[in-house]
Amino acid sequence: MSLGSDPAPAGSAAGDKRPVVYVVDDDEGMRLALSSLFRSTGLHVVTFESSQTFLAFPKEETPSCLVLDVRLRGESGLAFQDELAKSGLYMPIVFMTGHGDIAMTVKAMKAGAIDFFAKPFREQDMLDAVSSALARDSERLAAERSIASLHASYESLTPREREVLEFVVGGMLNKQIASALNLSEITVKIHRGQVMKKMGARSLADLVRKAEALHVKPQLRAPNVMAGSAQR
Repeated sequence: MSLGSDPAPAGSAAGDKRPVVYVVDDDEGMRLALSSLFRSTGLHVVTFESSQTFLAFPKEETPSCLVLDVRLRGESGLAFQDELAKSGLYMPIVFMTGHGDIAMTVKAMKAGAIDFFAKPFREQDMLDAVSSALARDSERLAAERSIASLHASYESLTPREREVLEFVVGGMLNKQIASALNLSEITVKIHRGQVMKKMGARSLADLVRKAEALHVKPQLRAPNVMAGSAQR
């Protein structure tokens, strides 16, 4: 597969779970130099001459970062940064430019860029920035996988178990939950045990933390008990 003037990338990102550094620069010499620099430290690199070839390239769910030139042929790297954010493609960006100024740097950093380098830059500075970017993306992916796993666990709960969960994280005792749901206390204990097991909760505090991450709304009072009191 040819990417502009670049040769087909050996060991492309598709099917490769290693962290990957993407480089987008319309200067072939810079692409080759950066590719050599990153590969010399064992990093996997894929280079592109335009943002569109980068967008069209299949990407794996693996820690990644983008080294992006601010001034591309016929387009703006800063505008592309905004486009990426709107498209939902979250990837740390390290900017570089031969024409940078303070205003441009500030705008890029405010929009979430990891770093901004004026050409020529120290190779070690670039390597440090990319290392930081990959570490940040690794943390993001881990957090996303964790919340996805939590959602899957929550979806495995029965409707009744979800009700019990809401009361438990609201601080209700088993006998209060039993009264609220017109169940026996032993039945509530069974449901509660199933909730703890399915959610992989090691303790009540752990269950509460997971429920908060899922934005589960706690039941702070027993609705039908209150209703019964109102009728008396």
